[in-house]
Amino acid sequence: MKKIAFIAFTTIIALSSCVSKKQYNDMLADRQKYYNESMTANRELADKNVNIKELNAENDRLKAEIEKLEADTLKNSKTIYSLKQEIDAMKNLNTELANQLGKSKSEEEIKLLLADLQKLQESLQAKEDELKRAENQLSQSQASLNEKRREIEEQQQKLKELTEIIEKKENAMSDLKNRVSHTLVGYEGNGLSVTQKGGKVYISLDEQLLFQSGRWDVDPRGVVAIQNLSKLLAENPDIHVLVEGHTDDIPFRGSGQILDNWDLSVKRATAIVRIILQNKDINPVRTTAAGRSQYLPIDPAQTPEARQKNRRTEIILSPNLDELMELLSK
Repeated sequence: MKKIAFIAFTTIIALSSCVSKKQYNDMLADRQKYYNESMTANRELADKNVNIKELNAENDRLKAEIEKLEADTLKNSKTIYSLKQEIDAMKNLNTELANQLGKSKSEEEIKLLLADLQKLQESLQAKEDELKRAENQLSQSQASLNEKRREIEEQQQKLKELTEIIEKKENAMSDLKNRVSHTLVGYEGNGLSVTQKGGKVYISLDEQLLFQSGRWDVDPRGVVAIQNLSKLLAENPDIHVLVEGHTDDIPFRGSGQILDNWDLSVKRATAIVRIILQNKDINPVRTTAAGRSQYLPIDPAQTPEARQKNRRTEIILSPNLDELMELLSK
């Protein structure tokens, strides 16, 4: 559907423009590149809550691992302490037996003491081996614990940065919505509405505010509204502008350059973009014109009231997501 709209858009521009084919192709390539980047960025932004949820889940998993490692570390420490006490006791007993051996006179007593000493030394060696293994396990647990702590610190820092960026973008868009409403205060409620959702600001303009039926030249009152908006857009160079034309479901029956509702919706979107770009402080790279024809209605009912709602132009303002995308790619 978007592909058809794009083809209609390029056909109209090619017919109506006096620029060279190379200039036209360059402009078309730049516009398509921005449109693709914009769609990708918008999808990433729509997934921001999922990313935050995943980071929180990862943090919970790492915390659980840290708790287990801390428990293992404590258990190993207690084991090492107990083994050291046993080894000290064995060494003391070994000393006592050696002293007794030195004082013994009978051959039988000496044999018994030597046998006890042999068993004690074997037990002592086993305990020392066990102590060495426990110390190695403790060292590995502590290394893993430190690594997990570093991981969770990095995750928490990333989560903090992500949340701050998102909050900053949402606050900026909320402020922009208020400024747009203030700028267009004389029109809001009279064929124009301003809403904020999904991190974007949507300006919806009824057909009657901008165009006559079947036409794409903008009404003088609509021109003033768009020019006022362009001044605000010039003050916010990080805002991307997508203009979408929408029609009702009644087939277009006019003549001339317009073939159908696709052509009409694209032509109207392009007319709005041209007015916006009359403001030389706005970089054309920030703007995109798109036609939706009748395929994205507000009200699907086939009534005069529903069709009037659906005949509209939407100006969608989106924040620059480069900072957010860079963080998500880490």
